[in-house]
Amino acid sequence: MIGNLSSAEIEAVLTGNLIGRIGCHADGLTYVVPVSYAYDGQFIYVRTQEGMKINMLRKNPELCFQVDILENMANWKSVVVWGRFEELKEPELREAALQKLFDRNTPAVTGRNVRFYEEWPFSPADPGSIPGIVFRVHITEKTGRFEDSTELPDPGIHG
Repeated sequence: MIGNLSSAEIEAVLTGNLIGRIGCHADGLTYVVPVSYAYDGQFIYVRTQEGMKINMLRKNPELCFQVDILENMANWKSVVVWGRFEELKEPELREAALQKLFDRNTPAVTGRNVRFYEEWPFSPADPGSIPGIVFRVHITEKTGRFEDSTELPDPGIHG
């Protein structure tokens, strides 16, 4: 069965994941890239470095964000979010966003981009010293779809 996720299911997918994909478009080029994120029910928060996605988002702040749960090709959930890039330069907003990223329940084994300061997984003495760009996505729309094969008839049964 294929269907639409409920609002509660959309929230569960966004809250329960750490990696999503940002889609941005500027100067005739579309770019999709995975990011590590935190979601607080209102915004999606990301910390990254200067590069193509930031350059594109500064030119065109409208973006798309996608996250999924894939058990197998017949059992999955996918959420698409549309929103607006908001770079957080004010120290209070930036530090609050970093705290949301610190507070995520991350796996013990992570890549270098998740461990973005020396004291990780402990809170740094000075969050303002953490390098990089911190931004949030002001969400304007969310949608979700799923496929669930548990309601399919057994392929070995012929009627």
